[in-house]
Amino acid sequence: MPTIASVFDSLASDYDAWFDGEGKSVFATEIQAFRSVLDLLPKPWLEIGVGSGRFAQALGIETGLDPSLKLVEMARRRGVDAFLGQGEQAPFRGEVFGTAFVIVTLCFVESPSMVLREVNRLVKEGGKLVLGLVLRESPWGRFYQARKKEGHRFYKYATFYGFEEVRSLLEQAGFAIEEVVSTLLQKPGEVRRIESPLKGLSSDAGFVIIVAQRAHGGNR
Repeated sequence: MPTIASVFDSLASDYDAWFDGEGKSVFATEIQAFRSVLDLLPKPWLEIGVGSGRFAQALGIETGLDPSLKLVEMARRRGVDAFLGQGEQAPFRGEVFGTAFVIVTLCFVESPSMVLREVNRLVKEGGKLVLGLVLRESPWGRFYQARKKEGHRFYKYATFYGFEEVRSLLEQAGFAIEEVVSTLLQKPGEVRRIESPLKGLSSDAGFVIIVAQRAHGGNR
């Protein structure tokens, strides 16, 4: 089975083109939701799974990490200080970041628990973790799982998680949820406008942002 890095290397241009094509309104809606929480987040910022740097560029995330060389090169061209590496073993010293973003990436990593524990190592005491997720039980989660079964070139490698599973993973990694924001109430394939985000968890939302704080003492 090919690695995620090799998959995204071979499909890097197609992946990046989505943001300017069919995904344009979806991306803009997600960015608007992220902007509603940015004031809460201590710097410096890191994005694990930075991809081609679209979110990092739009949100002002300074540093990125990704296992795909082609995507890292794209992110660098967008002004992100991007590094090649795995989220499970990041090439950074501990407790150097104020906030780590993991946007959609959790569904593509081999071990989400290892990635979250690594984030715990990387962020300072009291630092934040920001997850951007398509939850399994959401309309978009059901849509993408159907695409996975059909053998979609990206989603066949994805594993989707429910909200309570994510909460448990966060707690085990030493994080406590502080805030949840929901967006993307329009159905897959029918996104025509940029939505305003909702505070809290909505079962109708296609995209959820979870802000969690590293517990005092961390998860050493």
